[in-house]
Amino acid sequence: MLEIFKQNLGDYNVAPVPALAEPVAICLNINGQDHQLKVAPWVSLLDALREYVGFTGTKKGCDHGQCGACTVLVDGVRINSCLTLAVMRDGQQITTIEGLSHGEILHPMQQAFIKHDAFQCGYCTPGQICSAVGMMNEGKANTQDEIKEMMSGNICRCGAYTNINAAILEVKGAAHE
Repeated sequence: MLEIFKQNLGDYNVAPVPALAEPVAICLNINGQDHQLKVAPWVSLLDALREYVGFTGTKKGCDHGQCGACTVLVDGVRINSCLTLAVMRDGQQITTIEGLSHGEILHPMQQAFIKHDAFQCGYCTPGQICSAVGMMNEGKANTQDEIKEMMSGNICRCGAYTNINAAILEVKGAAHE
């Protein structure tokens, strides 16, 4: 078959088809602990977290970066983990929903989500919380309208937005006191 293909191309130079890529050794610092992994170059950070390391708090929603369920913090900045390759994050600090609390002590954003009943089914909650923490790290969104805009990449199919915004406003207010 390859010979027929080459004949049809005439004098064009045809590169040989490479073999499947070998796994790549990477180190991800997840929630303060180094994890040495060997992953195929096309493995997303989301899949590395869930399938290779076992941090299943980060959810797989749309797998296209449209819902925000997979939001994690990389070096304190919020990203959609389904849209980045694990090999691109080698050596970086990754914080998942599991890494926000300190043992039994919840992060203030986690406490506020519980207090304000800012979840219904809970599927989007880890991504919502990580996104809210990242937004605060960025120093953005000081009004309710700004929070709505900055959180618009995180979809809640149950419609708990009012309570989510109330939780974020409470934590942002406490941070400014």
